[in-house]
Amino acid sequence: MTKHTLFVCKSCHRSSEELAENQLRDGSILLDKITTLYSEKFVTEELEIQPVGCLWACSRGCVVAISSPEKPSYLLVDLPPDAENASALLEFAQMYINNRKGAFMWEKLPKELESAIFASIPSVLTKAED
Repeated sequence: MTKHTLFVCKSCHRSSEELAENQLRDGSILLDKITTLYSEKFVTEELEIQPVGCLWACSRGCVVAISSPEKPSYLLVDLPPDAENASALLEFAQMYINNRKGAFMWEKLPKELESAIFASIPSVLTKAED
């Protein structure tokens, strides 16, 4: 069984406002919402949710990426840390898992993510088509 990984940047913060000492960053809030929703509704052995320190898109937070060895990776940006986006990300992850090439139909993409897809990065395991 191929593993698929949803990377969630914990350090993302969508505002330039200074955070209070113990205030969670938006990336950590989104990660909590994703993991809670995943454990309640989207349990699959094929998806691993992996927190990361930084995805280097700080001006575009919240940022996540989904990846699998033989599929393109997708980078998604500008995600509000709310339940709707957490649900949309898990729905997108399921679409990604279900397609052997990691493709998805744009018309079926959750509306919350329509402007969030920033990059598609080819897999290093597949040859580029001319």
